[in-house]
Order: sequence, then C-alpha cells, then structure tokens
Amino acid sequence: SGQTVIGLLQPLLDPGLMARLAARGVTAISLDAIPRTLSRAQTMDALSSQANVGGYKAVLLAANSYGRYFPLLTTAAGTARPANVLILGIGVAGLQAIGTARRLGAVVKAYDVRPETKEQAESLGATFVTLKTVIDATGSGGYARELTPEERAAQQAELNGVIASMDVVITTAQVPGRRPPLLVTADAVRAMRPGSVIVDMAASTLGGNCELTKPGETIVTDNGVTIIGPENLPATMPAGASAFYARNISALLLGMVKDGALHLDFSDEVTAATVITHGGAVVQAATKKLLEPAEPAPTGGASA
Repeated sequence: SGQTVIGLLQPLLDPGLMARLAARGVTAISLDAIPRTLSRAQTMDALSSQANVGGYKAVLLAANSYGRYFPLLTTAAGTARPANVLILGIGVAGLQAIGTARRLGAVVKAYDVRPETKEQAESLGATFVTLKTVIDATGSGGYARELTPEERAAQQAELNGVIASMDVVITTAQVPGRRPPLLVTADAVRAMRPGSVIVDMAASTLGGNCELTKPGETIVTDNGVTIIGPENLPATMPAGASAFYARNISALLLGMVKDGALHLDFSDEVTAATVITHGGAVVQAATKKLLEPAEPAPTGGASA
C-alpha cells in the first residue's frame, strides 16, 4: 500500500489486475494510456517509442527470412529484381517500417484505413494502396476505429488480391483494448508465392493481424510462406528500446514529482489519462467503465 507502479500495464486488456492493484492501495500509472494527440505528451509516449523500434526490427527480420535481395541488384551473374513489400497500418511502427524497407531498396506499398495517412506514407517513398471500397476509419486519440463487419468484408476481398502479389507483408495494425483487426486471412496466405514472408507485429496482442499467426513462433505454411509472430520486438533491441523507454518515464515523472514527492493533479490531461488506480480505487474512466457490472437484460411481461 502506498507504492506507485509505472509501466505498460494495458489496463483495458486486464481491468481485473487494475482492480486488484486498487484494492492493495497501489497507485498504478500506465504509459500506454498517454494521450497521443497531446503535443507535450510526445516525449512520454512509450507506445510510440517502442513501436518505432519494433517497426525497424520487423523489416530486418523479414529481410533475414526472405531468400532473395530487397534491392534491385545487377551483377555479372544476372539481375535480381527488388522485393515488393507491403506495410499494413501506417502508424509509428508502419512509418518506420516503410522508411527502413525503402533504405534497403525494396519497392514499398502501404495501406491504412485512415485516408489522412496517405500523405505520410508517400512522404517516405511508399505507394499508398487505394481500395475501391474506400472506408474512413479515423477514430479518436490518433488511433483507427474498429471497422463494422460489412466494412471489413468489403475491404478484405480487395485487399487479398494486393497481398497475393507481395513478397513481404508487415502488419502493424492495433486497436487499443481490443483484438487487432484481421488483415491477412488464410485465403490471402494461400494465394501468396512460395518464399514470401509475413511479419505480424500485432502477434502479442490477442491473436495478431494474420489469421495463421502463432504468437512467439515462426511457421512455414504448406505453400511455402514464412509467418513470423514476434511477441516483443523492442526487447530484441534492448539498448535502443531501453534508452527510449527511460526517456519516456523521466519525462512523465518530471511532470508528476514535486519537491521529491508524487503530486497528482487530476485536472491535468496526462495525469487523468495515465493514472489508473489511486487512493484504493480505479480512477481512470475507461478502465472503471469496464469494471462496472453489466446491466440486467430486460425481462418480458405485460407493460404497466
């Protein structure tokens, strides 16, 4: 009781843990709840800093597993065509993956359900994939919203054809507190060429973006497609990831510690968003809502 815990606690995925921390009198502060649209909070945004590391390493993993060159290469023994790489999800991880794949010489395409990401992808040299079934899925807080079943079906049918023509697919799409969207179906994998590679960066979050991903494993399908499901890519670059993460924590503490003691001002946007438990209760609105008992279903019978 009285201790403060700071980390990537994922309160929306495990509200029960937050309730137990509150019952123990622990103040829990979760860095993955940082409001990403708040400019002064950018130095505290651990999700972005770690996604940056992960996006870079995902491309290196793909290049290492792909049995051919990424760049166009002309030699006395012949010419190797460049790899066609598709990045699904143009957030921080996706943008870093685009930049890294381009630096390795690949031909890069990118897709996101948020139309405003087109300019960002193109600024890094990627070709933005525009589907005929145009869907604007811009959500709140800088994230994408979850698509409806009808929107997903229309998008998927068209996206499968794009995926089938790719040598490497890197998926980065996640929705806070929910299962990541399914972007690469089993049918799409079966249509890919032997030797193709998929790196599913969402593998550690309730299943991943690829239907056939096995979290923590690398598998090869019957048609010769390698699917990599890394559970913690930033941890494979510990020095770089830790340096960024330490900066995130120090920036957060500089705004919360005064005269050597923790001072929580809940009128501050960062404090209100990131402090999950305090004073023996769950105080963050989104997590508190998940812990509320469900309303009883209406019963039948005659009306009054």
